[in-house]
Amino acid sequence: MLQLCASGLSCVRGARSIFDGINLELASGEALALVGPNGSGKSSLLRLIGGLLRPAAGWIELAGGAAEQTLAEQAHYQAHQDALKPSLTVTENLRFWAGYLGGDAAAVPAALAAVGLGGIADLPAAYLSAGQRRRLSLARLIAVPRPLWLLDEPTSALDAAGQERLAELMHQHLSGGGLIIAATHGPLGVQCKELQLGQRAPFPLAGEGRGGGSQLGASAASQGRTPTPNPSPQGGGEQASAGGIT
Repeated sequence: MLQLCASGLSCVRGARSIFDGINLELASGEALALVGPNGSGKSSLLRLIGGLLRPAAGWIELAGGAAEQTLAEQAHYQAHQDALKPSLTVTENLRFWAGYLGGDAAAVPAALAAVGLGGIADLPAAYLSAGQRRRLSLARLIAVPRPLWLLDEPTSALDAAGQERLAELMHQHLSGGGLIIAATHGPLGVQCKELQLGQRAPFPLAGEGRGGGSQLGASAASQGRTPTPNPSPQGGGEQASAGGIT
């Protein structure tokens, strides 16, 4: 059984504290939704868990996984950008990623069918719509199985049918014992815990410092106990702004 644990996570970017004192636990078959305003640190937390950023404090570990692999090697990180080459066909793009991520090219046709792109496998990616590009990017999750999915607004650009298809893929992943952490502004279509980022204490009186940190709460769909973070008295979640870091 997989167990993802993090304790006391803090993130600093550009000399700014993005969040502080985040604790979380996630077991096989569980999903966690990261919610909060733009600039609250959702993407930064995903990147930190995926090994693309170093925590300023705290630790993360994945227990029960492959002992010879790092956490990052057992995770898929799906970012805002779809990372496709326009001149390559749908199949060629996915074959490249399958090879790069250590997967089997033979899994490519089934992965494309799973995201509804089997009928345009030979079409250059330059001709894809935004929703089709997102589907092709998500096909990497199927072509190269990994236990932890880190998804940054995965439903972005997807139509209703695409969102339903993604929800089904997430259901299958969770049913197989996988883990999902997703930054989102709307429903994911699966039962999940919820971590609220960017919340602050009520406005202080004149001359007093501001409270901070992120708060972990249970959504209406949440089940079971979710650990609570330890907000820092020195400020926490990043505030939404035009130039904020997501």
